[in-house]
Amino acid sequence: MKRLLVVLLVLVLCLPAAVLAEEKKDPLAAWQPKFDPSGAKYVYLLSNLSHPVIEGVAAGYRIRDKVWEATNGQIYVDYRPLLQLGGEKDVYNKVKMGAIQGMLSSSVFAGGNVADKMGIINLPYIVDTFDKLDTFRNTPETWEPFANSSANKGVLAIDITNYGLYGWATTEPVKTIADAKKVLFRIAEAPVNADTYNAWGLQFTVMPWGDVPQALQTGVITGLDHTAIVCNITKKFTIAKNFTELNYAQGLFVHLINKRWLEKLPEDLRKTFLEVVREESAHTRELTRQQHEKQVAAAKEAGVEFHKLSDAEIAELKKLAEPVIEKWGKKIGPDYLATVRAKLGS
Repeated sequence: MKRLLVVLLVLVLCLPAAVLAEEKKDPLAAWQPKFDPSGAKYVYLLSNLSHPVIEGVAAGYRIRDKVWEATNGQIYVDYRPLLQLGGEKDVYNKVKMGAIQGMLSSSVFAGGNVADKMGIINLPYIVDTFDKLDTFRNTPETWEPFANSSANKGVLAIDITNYGLYGWATTEPVKTIADAKKVLFRIAEAPVNADTYNAWGLQFTVMPWGDVPQALQTGVITGLDHTAIVCNITKKFTIAKNFTELNYAQGLFVHLINKRWLEKLPEDLRKTFLEVVREESAHTRELTRQQHEKQVAAAKEAGVEFHKLSDAEIAELKKLAEPVIEKWGKKIGPDYLATVRAKLGS
């Protein structure tokens, strides 16, 4: 009995240490570089707010490795996801100053804080499919005004990645607009989102992402405006077991860079760097298509029910959103908005 008590005491004493050690595990250990970056001539410090299990976030690591290889170890992309360098507003200010050289900015932040023109990607039913995103990126008339819209602040957009198509994760099925009117949705902290939901006549609340799990569990909110990829990966579907495939916008990361840092690179390295970023961003957009399909399939297998509004009701949402598009088009630039809509068929 004494020996048993001693064993139990040892286990009790060791358990907190074991738990602490588990908690201290590096969540990014699997993404550490397989090379020694200490000899790099140039360091590119790159920030992001999310986790690289999402392909649009993991793009930073693929860019890191390919840039290192393509420049023979001359440029090291020191990628820091998971808010390691701080919140987006603070990071963006440091990118403008050059203290941080780049960031994969959320489209919500970029459209509301970096440049008015960047708000084009947040408008409902404009850049709303994977194909339209590729067209937007690869068409000079749509991409170049967007990419250069913050040049006067010393910042350029050099590419774009994504994390899926926006819809509604809800605790009860939403198959019609009438169903949606019964839901209290959490939406992102962006004025254009609020304007859209007001135009649609839906109940909503603006809430930080960290508050969402408890709000769903307690019924403070009964719906979530987000992508199927994120909802499945972050376990939101364990509570909200329905998803309405609205597909009115995409979750995007805009690759912002300090203009002065880029221009100071030797011409050959600058060209190589930009080529790698473009290739890996395009590759990531394709991987995101695949991730969307896999995460939707996994969610369905786990019992999540997927729904769609009728074509007539989608047409109604588009009609109701037109005043929002017109309002924001004045800030974005009516001519630019018209060009984007014409090129994308939106």
